[in-house]
Amino acid sequence: MSTLLSRLDGIDARFEEVGTLITDPSVIADQPRYVRLTKEYHDLELLTKATTRYKRLLADIEEAKTIIADDSDPDMIAMGRQQLEEAQSELPDIEQEIKLMLIPADPDDAKNAIVEIRGGTGGDEAALFAGDLFRMYERFAESKHWQVAVTSFSEGAAGGFKEIIFSLTGEGVYGIMKYESGVHRVQRVPSTETQGRVHTSAATVAVLPEAQEFEVEIHEGAIKWDTFRSGGAGGQNVNKVESGVRLRYPWKNPNTGEEEEILIECTETRDQPKNKERALSRLRTFIYDREHRKYLEDIASRRKTMVSTGDRSAKIRTYNFPQGRITDHRIGYTIYNLPAFLGGDIQACIDQLIVAENAEKLKEAEL
Repeated sequence: MSTLLSRLDGIDARFEEVGTLITDPSVIADQPRYVRLTKEYHDLELLTKATTRYKRLLADIEEAKTIIADDSDPDMIAMGRQQLEEAQSELPDIEQEIKLMLIPADPDDAKNAIVEIRGGTGGDEAALFAGDLFRMYERFAESKHWQVAVTSFSEGAAGGFKEIIFSLTGEGVYGIMKYESGVHRVQRVPSTETQGRVHTSAATVAVLPEAQEFEVEIHEGAIKWDTFRSGGAGGQNVNKVESGVRLRYPWKNPNTGEEEEILIECTETRDQPKNKERALSRLRTFIYDREHRKYLEDIASRRKTMVSTGDRSAKIRTYNFPQGRITDHRIGYTIYNLPAFLGGDIQACIDQLIVAENAEKLKEAEL
């Protein structure tokens, strides 16, 4: 307990300091710093409240022990024992809460997310499964009151999607959705299968934190824009108005040092300026993601069983239709509620992944 208290030294002083800084006009004018300090203030506020509660429990325990040891009144001793029991039962939970707060949070967790789903091995069946995954996330987002906006998609020949890219906007989206990055495998009898044999196919999910405008420097003069007519349903407007946009941007990959051209298309709305704005948002997110990939890989290499590395080549989950089973391979978590899970009821699985990752972080931090 004394070790934990020593880790909490200076928290109150830092909380007051940050509270003063975020009212300073020069700090407010520096948006990146202001956003960072505002987030720190919120985190310190929660930690300060938890610390106050923790210290009060420690004081209650000492007071109760003194009463039990020194008081001669049976009623007072009984009250002391009750106080001791209540305080000691509360203490482990608040200690765990504080330990988790002391671990540096992923600064991306509070951000919105860009999700990319691509059909993998399995042809038409993989595209159908990619469609199932999109609907699963769409329903999950509805349950969380998040906004879903499809940026682009390519339909499969038999339905579903060869590829679909969409944004999720809401509170703490990336911190929840990051656990979905990886290869999702499905085992079921395809509708085209006449012998009733179970086939295995896969789809890849990539979840990226949406970059803020000030986090990535883009030279807009270097962007080459094209416009084109958006295909699909929507009446005569689709055929007559060039609302779709395509951008090409020259970029030097920091990992390889090679020059690359980034190509992004957006046909999400019939409003060309809005499509341009969303294409720019995707460009910022793309560059932010690539520039932080090495950072994420470094973290993953230090954590042997990290559950949220975002490794898109790792098989993370199997959906077995004959048995109605879902297995998350990262933590050996198996449940038998496949219809509900594909209906968007995935929070319980994510909760288990968060618990597993927190355990790893505590072990790494030796708290």
